[in-house]
Amino acid sequence: MALLPIVIAPDPVLKKKSTAVDKVDDAVRTTLEDMLETMYGEGGIGLAAVQVGILKRMIVIDVSWRDEDSASRKPLKLINAEIVKDSEEESSYNEGCLSFPDHYSEVIRPTEVTVSYLDEQGKKQELHAIGLLATCIQHEIDHTNGITFVDHISRLKRDMIIKKLVKAKERGEFDHDHHHVHGEHCNH
Repeated sequence: MALLPIVIAPDPVLKKKSTAVDKVDDAVRTTLEDMLETMYGEGGIGLAAVQVGILKRMIVIDVSWRDEDSASRKPLKLINAEIVKDSEEESSYNEGCLSFPDHYSEVIRPTEVTVSYLDEQGKKQELHAIGLLATCIQHEIDHTNGITFVDHISRLKRDMIIKKLVKAKERGEFDHDHHHVHGEHCNH
């Protein structure tokens, strides 16, 4: 397993749509494991392949883990995930993102979702999620569609966050921190 570099916004790769995974094989499974290791290493609860520069519809999620306690880990690996149903009821959650380090904002999303996906064996699965898990699934699926959480907030707040990240990049704040990489051709 390997830690992968995280793409930091603003980076054009984060706005690109990911393509479907054609075949679930060992290379896909290895990438998913590397993504999980990266997510845990960065303290995140979700990560889409685009965030490590891979434009494939793969996401990993674990909303239950805490710190270094590997016994509490309950990772989900979702390939070609699509929301097939969502609730009319909505919830607000203060979202953050590994591609937007240290920036958070309230985002309103459906409280419940049902998602269809392939598991790491290539078998079609369906999952009903509520609360934080539902929010995280929607956030990560958005990434595979070229949408980030700041696209759900006011233009003013979004512009402020992007401006701060641009300045932080210019100061070199992400050059050695958190395995983040920058530039047009990031692997995120």
